[in-house]
Amino acid sequence: MFTRGRVAMVAAGLVLAVGGCGGGADGEAGASDKGTAGPAPVRPPSKELVRWVGGLCASTTTIEDLRKDSAADLREIRNPQEPGPSAELRAMSYLSGTPNAVESVDRDLRELSRSGIPAADRLLAAWLKKLAAVLPELVEVSPAAAMDDAEGSAAGVDKLVQSLTPPEPDLPELTKKDPRLAAAHERAKQCAAGWQPGEPGEPGEPGEPGQSGEPGGAGESADPPAPDPTGPLPEAADGKNTDACSDGVCEVLVTSTAHITANGVSVHVTVADESVTFRTAGTVMQLGGVGGEAGFGDELKAIVVAHNQDGAVLKFSTP
Repeated sequence: MFTRGRVAMVAAGLVLAVGGCGGGADGEAGASDKGTAGPAPVRPPSKELVRWVGGLCASTTTIEDLRKDSAADLREIRNPQEPGPSAELRAMSYLSGTPNAVESVDRDLRELSRSGIPAADRLLAAWLKKLAAVLPELVEVSPAAAMDDAEGSAAGVDKLVQSLTPPEPDLPELTKKDPRLAAAHERAKQCAAGWQPGEPGEPGEPGEPGQSGEPGGAGESADPPAPDPTGPLPEAADGKNTDACSDGVCEVLVTSTAHITANGVSVHVTVADESVTFRTAGTVMQLGGVGGEAGFGDELKAIVVAHNQDGAVLKFSTP
């Protein structure tokens, strides 16, 4: 009898204790409510992750621009809207420059190390896979093909460029699922709406104040301002003496056309009001402003130092 009484008393006590857990008549919160906490705050992203996300945004923007420019170039080759080079020359310039532009994006993406976030690293791998699928075909297209079929050869290259669509899920989608990526995306300047390649990125990257090439950089001087395109051309170091280019290093003035042999590379130069065209046996490159650079393999490069309606000052050098 004693044992049963103790059991009954304990059971009654448990019922009372459980009944009190829900709060008293005055509506006080129970112990479980007091222990409820909000979502844990997101830690600020590391500088390395911000740079990684910024680099991916920059390359993605460059690819988007390449696709738009490629479509515009193809339309111009098919139906030129302004007087200028023939469709064949336009196509040769397009076929020559497009593979280099895509290769540049591929190099930039390959320089990104692993982010440490599996989904983001899979996205980077998917981008590299897409580029690896089109680059061999782009490189195989000879600019000379434009002379036989300007529209057809350009259309084939444009099809490859247009295939470079963002893999799924893309970076904006991943930021919705990972707070770390979202925070890094918000801080990376290259991910801001309207950002374009060539604008400043994260601290430590070219173009930021305090870095080389900008005023205020430690131990670095600022680049001299570009010549005024409306003013007189600066004096070329070698004048119009194109023979000075034979060793691959010279600075010459070209007022209309010139045939220049530099470091064994024969280049025909044509200077128009709006462009400078470089033509070799297998390539045509057309530059449209001061600071443009034309590369001729590993043997030679040319920079447009100044250009206006009177001609162009060109600087040749060996890489």
